[in-house]
Amino acid sequence: MSYYFSVQRKKKENQATPETLISLFRWLSKKYPKIISPVIEEPDVVIDGVSYPADYSRPNPNGELDNLYLDMNGIVHPCSHPENRPPPATEDEMMLEVFKYTDRVVSMARPRKVLMIAVDGVAPRAKMNQQRSRRFRSARDAKDKDEQNARMVEEMEAKGNVIDDSIKEKRSWDTNVITPGTPFMDKLATAIRYWTIYKLNSDPGWKDLKVIISDASVPGEGEHKIMEFIRSQRQSPHHNPNTTHAIYGLDADLIMLGLATHEPHFRVLREDVFFQDRAPRHCHLCGQQGHTSSQCTGQAKVKNGEFDERGVTVAADKKPFIWLHVSILREYLELELYVTRLPFKFDLERAIDDWVFMCFFVGNDFLPHIPSLEIRENGIDILIGIWRRGLASMGNYLTTDGTVNLKSTEFLLKGLGAQEEQIFRKRRESELWRIENQKRRKLEQGGNGYNGHGGAPVTPVVRRNQVDIGPKSLPTDIPLFTPQGVAIGMGSSNDTAPSGTTKTINSMAGVVTYNADQANKSAASFLKAQLLAKKGEPPQVTSSDASVEDTSSLTTASSITSVEVPGTPDSNSKKRKADEEESNVETDGSAGKKRKADNGYSASKTPAADDDESASDDDDTIRFWEPGYKNRYYTQKFKCQTQEQIESVRKGVVRSYIEGVSWVLLYYYQGCRSWTWFYPYHYAPFAADFTDIGEMEINFNLGEPFKPYEQLMGVLPAASSHTLPPVLRTLMTDGDSEIIDFYPENFPIDMNGKKMAWQGVALLPFIDEIRLLKAVGERYELLTQEERNRNMHGHELVYMTAESLFGHQIAKRLYNGYRPVNQEDQHSNEVMPIHPKVSKGLIGALKPNPDCVPGGVIAFPLSLDESLPKYRYGDILRDKSLSAFYIIPKSKYVHKSMLLPGYKAKPKVVTSLGGGNGGGRRRF
Repeated sequence: MSYYFSVQRKKKENQATPETLISLFRWLSKKYPKIISPVIEEPDVVIDGVSYPADYSRPNPNGELDNLYLDMNGIVHPCSHPENRPPPATEDEMMLEVFKYTDRVVSMARPRKVLMIAVDGVAPRAKMNQQRSRRFRSARDAKDKDEQNARMVEEMEAKGNVIDDSIKEKRSWDTNVITPGTPFMDKLATAIRYWTIYKLNSDPGWKDLKVIISDASVPGEGEHKIMEFIRSQRQSPHHNPNTTHAIYGLDADLIMLGLATHEPHFRVLREDVFFQDRAPRHCHLCGQQGHTSSQCTGQAKVKNGEFDERGVTVAADKKPFIWLHVSILREYLELELYVTRLPFKFDLERAIDDWVFMCFFVGNDFLPHIPSLEIRENGIDILIGIWRRGLASMGNYLTTDGTVNLKSTEFLLKGLGAQEEQIFRKRRESELWRIENQKRRKLEQGGNGYNGHGGAPVTPVVRRNQVDIGPKSLPTDIPLFTPQGVAIGMGSSNDTAPSGTTKTINSMAGVVTYNADQANKSAASFLKAQLLAKKGEPPQVTSSDASVEDTSSLTTASSITSVEVPGTPDSNSKKRKADEEESNVETDGSAGKKRKADNGYSASKTPAADDDESASDDDDTIRFWEPGYKNRYYTQKFKCQTQEQIESVRKGVVRSYIEGVSWVLLYYYQGCRSWTWFYPYHYAPFAADFTDIGEMEINFNLGEPFKPYEQLMGVLPAASSHTLPPVLRTLMTDGDSEIIDFYPENFPIDMNGKKMAWQGVALLPFIDEIRLLKAVGERYELLTQEERNRNMHGHELVYMTAESLFGHQIAKRLYNGYRPVNQEDQHSNEVMPIHPKVSKGLIGALKPNPDCVPGGVIAFPLSLDESLPKYRYGDILRDKSLSAFYIIPKSKYVHKSMLLPGYKAKPKVVTSLGGGNGGGRRRF
């Protein structure tokens, strides 16, 4: 059973990384604690009420840095829809927040050679599926929030409150505009260019800095455009192998990408995700602090001073930043991955590549993770153990410079497949113990599972390895219910127990009692408030003598909030036999009806995002911990009807998944090898399914990236159609549109065993590329020129001061010397190779930028009212910077997994893997 998505996510959409990546960062920082260190941040300087960053030219307290790379989407999202404070009132004010945040990041890092600002452009199809899921959910979140606020306003008006019009008309800002091709992204590109020019003109510390901007018009994800730049510089004989790099971003996969560069001096800069924000929460209705939405009176903020219309009187504490040292992570991995007695020489660089590759199976942006692997369950450690034990037998590493060695990969997955059933059973046992402990804590707090309401005596608590904790027999004056919800004894219309329930009742004796005050509760409520388990033993996944369908109901519908009544060995064997019969897909019509019911969607039941108990795995009808789970998985998740269909689908899913991990590895190490490939399923196969893959041939066609409007049509819901030109919007909303089926208003969410609605799988239809491109292409001729400009692929730009040696060379070659305004004789077709000695190591080529007018006026691009606090930006009357189109050189060679000659090692920080990090093995 699946849920329609109707619960607002706790975290802002796209502001946080996907669950797997968040878990990965936490897992890494806990297992390898020395990789994290705090950022030393110097305070801003305030002059005449205006805040300025610390002196850029001063020595860097965090150590000198050559190159800084900004994954700009990680700045735009928290600036446009921040947590724990009201968002900026307009998009122009959002740009001011972007300036402020970027100033802070660059000031604490202080790169001396290169600053690269990369914004997400059109993504490969493999990523667009995830983007589509996120944006559809985000639109539904915004709709739910607006409907909730509208209901609150109606209720408040019904009580006689007068609601301010500004609050009544307030609507959620559509975060989906942060997608290439929208007017917002065009405004962002203009704002970033202005900010760069302003800094080059006003900050003496930027005199020799080269700033590369790759905005949303340039195809590719921001972090991968950065990786392409780093790989391109490594091929130069002038590249310094001891260059220090830092990348800012919120995605945990930046850690993997840092390892993939094989640049030894690499750091990741980000906000501290473990920092508990102490800022007071704000009201979601009026945006003010000091009260919640339920306490809101509907009044706008009363002005308090000249610049107080916005109502932000309490500044939120700045979240501290941290460094994640990829160089130290390399030291940990050197200790953990080293294997002795190999028939070949151990190569740390290739071992690190294998580690990155193994992480893909636990989750990434392009593929669902294998069902038996979870980061929180040490899925990566399981794979590392198999890899270490089998490396000698494999005879080769899993990867070679970004290419997958399929025979070694099959060996790895075969080892994982042998453990899958045990992993599933252990997961189930851990989940049951988690529930028991949660119940126990509530009972020990005196609430008896009922939120602290008094009046009911505390029921004895069932604890592990504890005996004599309950009554030896059931009291006669307390009502009982059967698992089917039938009342027995007191309060029942018939005091005689229904037939077939005696053994069930007896099995409960001596385990737990029910309080008489709970007589009006259903059986499900009893099971939810009290845990049934054998005393002194872990909960067993067994059944009573109920029928197969009744037992299935107990196992699935109450799997989180209850534990089944333990049965006898005979009943257990009957249950296993029944499951095996049920899992056989060649069944009669009645079984087919049951499958249909299991796979149906319900709009009436959704786990509450804030209630850990109600957020259960109610729809986990697969029951991985019981025999027959594989057939149930393929029958329910892939809609197979026969054993032949299961086998056919299994082979197709396995091949697509192998293509997927091969594509992802190439994407990380060599760049995009196909713009059109994507994984065409919502779920992954089991590890045991990867048989006979050693001889597969994997090839990709490069294809071409989508145009911005084509991606918008591919990833946005109809609710965000306002971001598109009017002639394209009707394709999303008109019932006669040939692609209207791409934009469902309601879509099912398969919880897939997860707790929160936002963790489930959005079962959206995959986009048919041919139909999409045909429908959109037929309307291109109706676009205005401005709309066509937003749909074009752009170029990287490089900025520098005209006073620098690099700037003098560009002025001479591309702009006939530093000319004043209205220069007309630019060499527009000339391509200028960059001399690395003049540019201090940068290689590539330049072409004149038609928008660069040396000495010209740069207008401030934002429209801001006087109610805002003072800011330091304005028109730049005589621009002292230069810019040019930057051509990143294409790699002539395969990116090699090696440290470059001339690398100088720094003193080791990690000496052992003690403290739970691998059993304390000493280095070699």
